[in-house]
Amino acid sequence: MDGITRVREFNRTVTERIGALDDHYLARGRPLGQSRLLWEIGAAGPEGAELRDLRERLGLDSGYLSRQLRGLEADGLVRVEPAADDSRVRVVRLTEPGRAERAELDRGSDDLARGILDPLTDRQRTRLLDAMDEVRRLMTASAVEVRVVDPAEPAARASIDAYFAELATRFDVGFDPGQSRPTSDDEFREPQGAFLVAFLHGTAVGCVGVKRRHGDEYAEIKRLWVSPDARGIGLGARLLREVEAAARRLGAASVRLDTNRTLTEAIALYRANGYVEIDDFNGERYADFWFEKPLD
Repeated sequence: MDGITRVREFNRTVTERIGALDDHYLARGRPLGQSRLLWEIGAAGPEGAELRDLRERLGLDSGYLSRQLRGLEADGLVRVEPAADDSRVRVVRLTEPGRAERAELDRGSDDLARGILDPLTDRQRTRLLDAMDEVRRLMTASAVEVRVVDPAEPAARASIDAYFAELATRFDVGFDPGQSRPTSDDEFREPQGAFLVAFLHGTAVGCVGVKRRHGDEYAEIKRLWVSPDARGIGLGARLLREVEAAARRLGAASVRLDTNRTLTEAIALYRANGYVEIDDFNGERYADFWFEKPLD
């Protein structure tokens, strides 16, 4: 079977086994979509969940979300109202019956999980749980969207700030951006460069930039960062592939970068992806290693 056929068979097996086809999910009188919304709203805490965050996190369009929430409101389980600090923002909160219903859904979900695991041997349970963990990681990886953004956009600025903050805690001598070789926003804009941000459910979880000076055969990779929340799913390697493709579009024959000796994961990533150590090419005061990779 080809990959698409196997994915579709997996989807059919899972949706049937967890009861996603039943309009009365877990015998609670509502479909899975509304049940999931109740869970997500409750997970946001007493402050409630902003509707725009729910749309981003669950990948729902506005019309579908509105219809589902109207059904939950009609049952007295949620309340949709303006945010206390900004009337333009709509927030949804669980009512007291909604919190009770969510607790019942939690109990039913636990029972469903036991029903899946109990018929299996210990060895089968271990295999299934390990496979589920791997599928969850890979499905998360496939949900990440990497796109070119302007380096002055809020998502780009927030990613760079998080990157600098992490360097300050990891470098032996701390990190002061003012003491590092500067890179202006214009250097990360076409035709000189590009800046990429990785988004997961609308939240920035990684970034990387590339710049090429006129006349240089190589392009320089800068600001490669992955949020701690998105590590372990191969995002660093993906950002490298994406930024290498951007460097090719800039006409570069190779890419270069520098890194600090404390960033052991980054050093391992570069070496595993075909980067070879070279001499200092840029005089970066915080760098201990310099790498280069030829582009096909």
